Amino acid sequence: MPRILIACLMHVIAWPTFAATPAEQQAPDQKVAQAQQVVEALDAPLYNPFVERYVLDELKQLRVEQAATKHELIQQIVDREHKSVDRAVAYATDTVTYFFYLIAAATSVLVIVGWSSIREIKERVHTLADEEISKLINEYEKRLEAIEAQLQQKTQHIEENREEIELTQESQSLWLRAQQESSSANKIRIYDELLKLRPNDCEALTYKADAVLELDEPQWAANLCHQALKIDEENSHAFYQLACAYTAMQQFDEAIKYLSQAISRQESYREGLNDDPALTPLLEKQDMQEIINGL
Repeated sequence: MPRILIACLMHVIAWPTFAATPAEQQAPDQKVAQAQQVVEALDAPLYNPFVERYVLDELKQLRVEQAATKHELIQQIVDREHKSVDRAVAYATDTVTYFFYLIAAATSVLVIVGWSSIREIKERVHTLADEEISKLINEYEKRLEAIEAQLQQKTQHIEENREEIELTQESQSLWLRAQQESSSANKIRIYDELLKLRPNDCEALTYKADAVLELDEPQWAANLCHQALKIDEENSHAFYQLACAYTAMQQFDEAIKYLSQAISRQESYREGLNDDPALTPLLEKQDMQEIINGL
């Protein structure tokens, strides 16, 4: 955190003005010393205390919109189901009505030509009507079952999204707490809570390894980085933390190997090699100088 504050203050101090002259510009060493003095004189945090409240309000608004979307989706599905039932009933009613009209006409014709008795015609009409109505009922039962299955699936997706939003909100709160903590032990406890929520969170594992290195536990940090690489084999931060851990254990060959892999995946690590105190013992190595020079 002090390194970040110094960098920010150096950036502010070094910001050019239109009225500046070459004689008024300071040397880099003087700017660093001035920034260090400003950091040491700070008596209040630089971050905005309302950032966390803004994030929580945004998450709350997201949950409200999600609930409104859920209500609107359920209402649309229910309306569609009602319309389908209404169409089914109207279709069944019209079918039965037309069917009886047809039977009445056919009966009149059959009576005229003397075909069978009225009782036989009545029984046959009832049988045919029952068969037709049964077919319609079975068809629309299947359609209603399909609609019910879709509704259950949508409800399950909405519930999963709600749980994911709650988990994301809790994780975000823990990350904010971790950034504000100055104690490495407290950071480790927060990262453990994050790992309980998301056991496969590579970022939490690597940042926990960084905090463990501050407690002078390089073997523990190396184990955490190896766990992260089992989850994500291309995690450059894990390789960089491994280089720092093996440097602390004075296994310089392993440290240089993992550092090379980290730089091959993310070139930006090369720029801060000379400034990282965890890698200071490697600066005297020939291989390290080749890595710094990009050979």
